[in-house]
Amino acid sequence: MTNTTHSTQPTQPSRLTAENPTTVLLGGDLPVRRLGYGTMRLADGPGDPTGPEARIWTAPADRDAAIALLRTAVELGVQLIDTADAYALGAGEELIADALHPYRDDLMIATKVGVVRPSPTEWVPLGHPAYLRQQTELSLRRLRTDRIDLLQLHRIDPAYPVAEQLGALKQLQEEGKVRHIGLSEVTVEQIREAEETAPVASVQNLYNLATRGHEDVVTYTAGQGIAFLPFFPVAMGAHAAPGGPLDTIAHELGATAAQTALAWLLHRSPTVLPIPGTTSAAHLAENVGALEVALDAEQFARIEAATQG
Repeated sequence: MTNTTHSTQPTQPSRLTAENPTTVLLGGDLPVRRLGYGTMRLADGPGDPTGPEARIWTAPADRDAAIALLRTAVELGVQLIDTADAYALGAGEELIADALHPYRDDLMIATKVGVVRPSPTEWVPLGHPAYLRQQTELSLRRLRTDRIDLLQLHRIDPAYPVAEQLGALKQLQEEGKVRHIGLSEVTVEQIREAEETAPVASVQNLYNLATRGHEDVVTYTAGQGIAFLPFFPVAMGAHAAPGGPLDTIAHELGATAAQTALAWLLHRSPTVLPIPGTTSAAHLAENVGALEVALDAEQFARIEAATQG
């Protein structure tokens, strides 16, 4: 980020291998530690913000706790904080600025534009180029920065040509207001189409052990050196049941099932950068600890065999 402050780097060793490095080179020039933090759950209802029907509509009731959690994430070595202008109608971005500004040199804030929230239950894509540029200007103000390191198109809007939507983000990039451009919930074909207009540094799709619909996107992004940010990365379904493959391998590794699920993602592709979200400091530390959990080839194959299909 443009505005920075000093801090010490984490000194924890990592057990990831050369084939599965500890960092992703975002956009070819930004090394980012491969365990980020998604802030979607740092919002209040109506509704349970931790459940599948979360509204993500208002700022957290316990603002001090949310600020402390964001600061703890950075202290634990998290280098990418993910948010969106649609989270709590911009209050999510304001919360990050209150907690972390001025931003340290090695910290990247990723945000998203391209979805409107007319009500607590509606998430509506809106890709009008002027709207995307306006929302980015508002994000810059709320985040208190002159340049966003990673700006992601929250959803591709079928009402506007992809070239026009990416063109708006590229214009912002050329103006120096955006460093890198990302996409969210896209297919390989959509990535290729977007790349005709602007370089794509990252893709953020729903992907985890229980939801494997984007296997081709994970493979494509790995081949192109594009960071893949799976959201809801810890969902495990029945695979984590006692005696199941994930549970068994977690015991072999001396890890938790959640850490093992994250370790599977890290092993799946060298450009995967999970962004698990939580409102619990204990779960945050557990998630970050997944960087110290390394699957061997046989363990990875066992999980693959048990979860595909």
